[in-house]
Amino acid sequence: MPVVIALLAGVLMSAGIAYSQMIDPAKVLGFLTLNNHWDPSLMLVMAGALAVYSAGFWLFAGKGKPLLAEHFHLPTKRELDKPLVIGSLLFGAGWGLVGYCPGPALAAISAGSLGTLAFVAAMVAGWFISRRLPI
Repeated sequence: MPVVIALLAGVLMSAGIAYSQMIDPAKVLGFLTLNNHWDPSLMLVMAGALAVYSAGFWLFAGKGKPLLAEHFHLPTKRELDKPLVIGSLLFGAGWGLVGYCPGPALAAISAGSLGTLAFVAAMVAGWFISRRLPI
């Protein structure tokens, strides 16, 4: 059952990203480029996502356990460390240079763009390489 819920959540997120046109790198870069052609639509998508998340958190955070799991899976790590900082820098650089982050890139695969496929291939390769590097 948890796999089905995760699949439905992923499909819903992909549909939302596609509907809001966040699978178009030009939309994201239009937000990140602060000039006279600035596009605030990404900020509105993020505000909508924050509103939905906040409502869900408010409804379920006080419960002893989630509806379909034994316990909540909350992060336990509280300190900034080298892998977090390096990963954040790489994520930000990739997002700013290309206009994709992992979620929208995966949602955009269905379009079949060679640029998207190359980004996803590089992302997967980077993930495999990072798992083997002693940081």
